[in-house]
Amino acid sequence: MRIHTIGFTKKSAEKFFGLLRMSGAATLVDVRLNNTSQLSGFAKRDDLKYFLGALCEMDYVHLPDLAPTQPMLDDFKKQRTGWAAYEGSFLALMEQRGIEETVPQELLNNAVLLCSEDKPHHCHRRLVAEYLAQRWGGVAVEHLV
Repeated sequence: MRIHTIGFTKKSAEKFFGLLRMSGAATLVDVRLNNTSQLSGFAKRDDLKYFLGALCEMDYVHLPDLAPTQPMLDDFKKQRTGWAAYEGSFLALMEQRGIEETVPQELLNNAVLLCSEDKPHHCHRRLVAEYLAQRWGGVAVEHLV
């Protein structure tokens, strides 16, 4: 099983969709809490769904259960908490939600987890992928950068 991850910021549409095509993934799983912001440019929900189908022959699924809560996100973005505290809170939230039981493995097999951060090291998509890989076993994680 392979799970890819990608962020859309600091990428042109050409690079973003090129990386997705090269991954060979079948589905893009949007793990953002807010997927309709004007700041998302080409990655707004409805535009993204269209582009994925037209350019990459990929399906689009939004799974907000794989996103942080708004207060958690606000605390991190406004720098009231550091990465270590955010990571701990988010890992606890995933465990509380029991995502390893509620998210179908077949949905994430050969899928790409999407959020906004350009690199995975300080991004919740990486935490989701690693969390599930640890609990499901036999999962390879590849970050598309």
